[in-house]
Amino acid sequence: MCLLVAAYRCHPEFPLIVVANRDEFFRRPTAPAEFWADYPEVLAGRDLRQGGTWMGVNRHGHFAALTNVRDPNFFRSDAKSRGHIVADFLTGQVVAKTFLANLARECDDYNGFNLILGDIDQLYYFHSVSKESHALAPGLHGLSNARLNTPWPKVVRAKNNVESSLRAGDNMLDQRLFDLLRDDTMAADHELPDTGVGQEKERWLSPVFIRAPEYGTRSSTLMFIQRNGAVRYAERSYNGAETSQRDHEFEIIAREFS
Repeated sequence: MCLLVAAYRCHPEFPLIVVANRDEFFRRPTAPAEFWADYPEVLAGRDLRQGGTWMGVNRHGHFAALTNVRDPNFFRSDAKSRGHIVADFLTGQVVAKTFLANLARECDDYNGFNLILGDIDQLYYFHSVSKESHALAPGLHGLSNARLNTPWPKVVRAKNNVESSLRAGDNMLDQRLFDLLRDDTMAADHELPDTGVGQEKERWLSPVFIRAPEYGTRSSTLMFIQRNGAVRYAERSYNGAETSQRDHEFEIIAREFS
């Protein structure tokens, strides 16, 4: 996951709306969103190389999503796969606050990451480099490969477009949100962050929707959680030819832990 906007308690019907793009190498094998055969409670895409995921929800209404922190100077090839963090939360029986306390003691085993997790009652953000976490206040929150709400051009652009889409208040909300996730406008050079990968790479990583020969946006996801716990999860996946491969949509009713 490389871009996420969470509308938390901003909508009268949906306390949580998540709008997200996952960027990855096209050669990395990936399963689209589905209920996992080994953990039927979990609805998420899956990294078929390591077995984890970047974003998902379970039948208890618990949500988690992760983005990498872009800093090549601190990348370790022997680090654990970050996708297991999201999978561990979604498959476990530990509440978000306890999960984050445990994670703070283990996060050095992974390369840098940002994590958002919780449910409609309480949503949390965790930054692995600082080991800091906090509950999110109601509002629009944007996340890419720096700290939460860092004003990278793609984050600002996506947040503004999500806000406009929510204000429109019509029956075209899904289409508006999917359309904004296909925005491939590159940022101006003077707006680019400097994350140590060079200006050319910063340039082609700057759009909401990334198009590159071997790397780019692999999927766009919308998640809506209603006050009664009903979850609607829609995903659109893409291939290296930048054509839509598949559309998936799921509806589940969240329930309390047994």
